[in-house]
Amino acid sequence: MAFMEFHKERLKHNYDFLNNLFQNNNISWGIVTKLLCGNRTYLKEVINLGIKQVCDSRVSNLKMIKNIAPGIETVYIKPPAKRAVRSVVTYADISLNTELYTIRLLNEEAMKQNKIHKIIIMIEMGDLREGVLGDNLVGFYGSIFNLPNIDVIGLGTNLNCLYGIMPSQDKLIQLGLYKQLIETKFKRKIPFISGGSSVTIPLLIKGILPASVDHFRVGETLFFGKDLFTGKMIKGMKNGIFKLYAEIIELTEKPVVPTGEIGANVSGETLEFDDKDLGKTSYRAILDIGLLDINIDDLELEDKKITISGASSDMIVVDLGTKKPKYKVGDLIDFKLNYMGSLHIMNSRYISKKVV
Repeated sequence: MAFMEFHKERLKHNYDFLNNLFQNNNISWGIVTKLLCGNRTYLKEVINLGIKQVCDSRVSNLKMIKNIAPGIETVYIKPPAKRAVRSVVTYADISLNTELYTIRLLNEEAMKQNKIHKIIIMIEMGDLREGVLGDNLVGFYGSIFNLPNIDVIGLGTNLNCLYGIMPSQDKLIQLGLYKQLIETKFKRKIPFISGGSSVTIPLLIKGILPASVDHFRVGETLFFGKDLFTGKMIKGMKNGIFKLYAEIIELTEKPVVPTGEIGANVSGETLEFDDKDLGKTSYRAILDIGLLDINIDDLELEDKKITISGASSDMIVVDLGTKKPKYKVGDLIDFKLNYMGSLHIMNSRYISKKVV
């Protein structure tokens, strides 16, 4: 049976690395847990690190977090849908917002719940996902700053997630200037510039992050230790927090080239084979995991002598080579996972999750 391992000591190592980095630069931060898909066991491991703030994009996950640790600060990290407003106010202490209509609904719901709901106004800085256009920001803020149950605690931005636009000094300096403009015009203090995410960490390490950016929302670098500019590991951080294991359920020497008329497979692909492979054989293993659980492009085999031949909905076929392999039926094949691979496995209820 396929399963995932979650290595908590590696997670603790990366958490300590980032926490020290942020503390040394007077930056507050929250852990983005959407990758964990509301898994209670894994969320408890994250909360036990000592983080004061957790960010997620699913209300059900925030509900789980509040159930585990009622006192932890929760952040809903996408503009709320109308039908989610009640739940967002109930389970999120803070939400990221871009629409006046929605903020007014949040204010009305916060009044009903006798709460002050905190918001961060997201500003469009080039990646064209969520964000108020800079030219509209003054009018936007002017329409909401007097709402009695809304507290604007920060300005923020999101980069790299949609079109891959990378953060830069210029963009983040501009974000700080927007804060100065709002504070000067409305005589209101805005505590935070939430301009940091995993992709912004390299700027901080290099010492070129504008001082105005004082809040980060971090997920991918915590869990994978990567510099998202270069794709390489950040010195001092670790990978391998998530490991996937799939069991061999068949192992047989078979022809390399299939026989019969070739049509489209279950994924709609029509494959081609080299005639020079006709008559050749190799050892092929079938694993108990498939496209229902994972995109094979998001898998990296630990054993570099093995290659993935293909996959169907519930099975992956790997080629073990022409020599009799060291593996047998019942053995485990282990994989490294990238961010999207881990996300898909976490979202699959068919793959068991373990803590190491």
